[in-house]
Amino acid sequence: MSEKLTAMIAMRPDLVASVLPEPLMARLSATARVERVLAATDFAEPEVLHALAGTDVLITGWGCPVVEDWVLDAAPNLRAVVHAAGTVKELISPAVWDRGILVSSAAAVNALPVAQYTVSAVLLAGKRAFRLANEYTATGFRDYSVQPDTGNHGRTVGVVGASRTGRLVLSTLAGHGFRLLVSDPTITAAQADALVPGGRVELVELDDLLMRSDVVTVHAPLLPGTRGLLDARRLALLPDRAVLVNTARGALIDTGALVAECASGRIDAVLDVTDPEPLPHGHPLLTLPNVLVTPHVAGAMGSEVSRLGEFAVAEVERLAAGLPLLGPVAAEELATTA
Repeated sequence: MSEKLTAMIAMRPDLVASVLPEPLMARLSATARVERVLAATDFAEPEVLHALAGTDVLITGWGCPVVEDWVLDAAPNLRAVVHAAGTVKELISPAVWDRGILVSSAAAVNALPVAQYTVSAVLLAGKRAFRLANEYTATGFRDYSVQPDTGNHGRTVGVVGASRTGRLVLSTLAGHGFRLLVSDPTITAAQADALVPGGRVELVELDDLLMRSDVVTVHAPLLPGTRGLLDARRLALLPDRAVLVNTARGALIDTGALVAECASGRIDAVLDVTDPEPLPHGHPLLTLPNVLVTPHVAGAMGSEVSRLGEFAVAEVERLAAGLPLLGPVAAEELATTA
């Protein structure tokens, strides 16, 4: 017999219907009495404080304020924070773990659309689709079948960071015949071999990966030691005509150095994240014909957002049934993960 819990939703009000559409809300209501407080983007609101006093589970999402000490003081029954999105770094204070409250994140669910975007970008980049589309617009159609340095056969893809998304990218690309390299100081060669069937992933140092890759895709966490990871020296290691894809964090790449490399025409870039974000109007990365910038859309959006809610509801159901959570986040993980 499952236990009945009281849940509060804390996210931007305009997101609730997308993250938790009616069928999911019905499932949640069957497990928990839902305090559907749409003002929960501000925990200090009187009605929110009142609801927190009886809350067992806090379902958070984009727009939720930081869950800090005073919020926990107002929620003495709180047993779990279930985040219907990715990282909890900016959301959860250490006090949550200190008080023994469980934390769960849908980061693994959100990794799938990011990986799908990345694989699509890698495949199109190999075709020079973005650069040639601009050339076609400017000069008209011609036969590109013998265009040099195009196509995906025999290419090498380097994945920077064996994160959730990085691993999904590797496993998906393995079926496309690429040579695969990965650079990540937290894994061993044996662990890299296990990332795809047949052990077709080579673990290498970052500089080596950059020198050997036709396409480099970035999936490292943004930490003090990784800010500006791809600086001018490292970007210069990329072969001529290489393509750099970034769906992780903009600050992992030195923006000025990237502008210089792309403006020279030596490399191309596909960027879903930038530093700063958004880029100011007229920024060179927005105008260069060999750079595609998308507005941080790789993660869950539109029809994909409800999968985050489905994960959150399932976690509440597991908590009510006394089962372990599927997306637990431990405090010590935050030092090495996104």
